[in-house]
Amino acid sequence: MKNWIISSVLLLFLTACTNNNMVEDTNNKQDNEEPVIDMETDVEENPSSPEDNNDEIVDSPVTDEQNEKEQINISPQYKISGDWSIVPIDNANPKVVLLTIDDAPDRYALHMAETLHTLGVKAIFFVNGHFLDTEEEKKVLKEIHRLGFPIGNHTMTHKRLSTISEEEQKSEIVELNNVVEEIIGERPKFFRAPFGVNTDYAKEIVKDEGMLLMNWSYGYDWEPDYKTKETITEIMVNAPELRDGANLLMHDREWTSEAIEDIVVGLQDKGYEIVDPDLIETP
Repeated sequence: MKNWIISSVLLLFLTACTNNNMVEDTNNKQDNEEPVIDMETDVEENPSSPEDNNDEIVDSPVTDEQNEKEQINISPQYKISGDWSIVPIDNANPKVVLLTIDDAPDRYALHMAETLHTLGVKAIFFVNGHFLDTEEEKKVLKEIHRLGFPIGNHTMTHKRLSTISEEEQKSEIVELNNVVEEIIGERPKFFRAPFGVNTDYAKEIVKDEGMLLMNWSYGYDWEPDYKTKETITEIMVNAPELRDGANLLMHDREWTSEAIEDIVVGLQDKGYEIVDPDLIETP
C-alpha cells in the first residue's frame, strides 16, 4: 500500500513537470517565430487612406511657379503678313483680330490683364524697361505673365531707333530681353519698335534674338479725340481699318483700361474672334 502511494505521487510529479515543459516550449516557439501576414488579405480588408501613407502619397498641388515653367508645344495656326495682319496658315478661322498693349506695365496694365483674363481672351503686352525699375513693377509684370499673357519687347527707354547709334539700338533691345527673362524666366518672342520705326540694324538684332517683328493695323488711344472710354471704344470697334486679321494697337492708359471690356465685347459682337498670340508663328 505504501509503495502504491509513493508511485502515485511520483507519477503526478512527473506529469506536472512534463506539462510545464510543454508550455515553456510553446511560449518559446511563439516568441522566436516571425508572425505570418497575408499581405493581399491585409490590404483588401484594411485599405489605407492617404493620411496613413504620407511617405508614399503626398498632396502637392501645382504651384504658379511650376505653371510658369511648364511649356506646352502648340502648332502655330497664324502668321504675320507683310501689312502686319494676322493670317491663317491652314484652315484656322480668318475672322480674327489681335489685341496688343504697348508701354506696359505703367499704371493700368495689370487691370487690363485681369479684365481680359476674366473675359477669357489674350493680348500681347509690349513692355518698356523704364517701367521695370522697382520690385513692385517687376511683381506686376510677373503677375501679368502668370495670368497667361505673352510679354513683348518695346525697348528699354522707348527711344526712336532711327535717331540712336547701332550700339544703343542693340542695348535697347537686348538689355530689355535680359531684364524680362530675369523677371519671368523667358525671353520675349515679339518685338515692336517705339513709334513703329525700325532700322535695318534693329531688324537684324530682332532676328538674332529670335523675335517676331511686329507693327500694327490701327490704333487711336494716344490721339486727343479718343481719350475717353466712350470715344476709344467707338473707334476701336468701328474703325475703317477693322478687317479680318487686324492688328490692334492700344496702350497702358486710363481710358483704354476703362474701355477694354467694351472693346472686346464690341468686336466679338461683330463676329471677330480674339486670336491667342500663342497660336502665331514665331522664329
